[in-house]
Amino acid sequence: MHVESAEKYAKYWLDPVRLAESYGFRSRELKEIRELIEQNENLIRSKWDEHIARHRQSQGGSQSD
Repeated sequence: MHVESAEKYAKYWLDPVRLAESYGFRSRELKEIRELIEQNENLIRSKWDEHIARHRQSQGGSQSD
């Protein structure tokens, strides 16, 4: 998951939730972002699955991972 704010950037892996890289965020902000991701993990995964399904539909097929 990518998070951007002004000149700040962070990337988190979701399984398990962990910081992959960051630039500009303070450690407190990174902790808050991680907590938000963890609190909303089911919603994030659901929306990601919807996004992938729409993308596959627009590509004309249903590819398997």
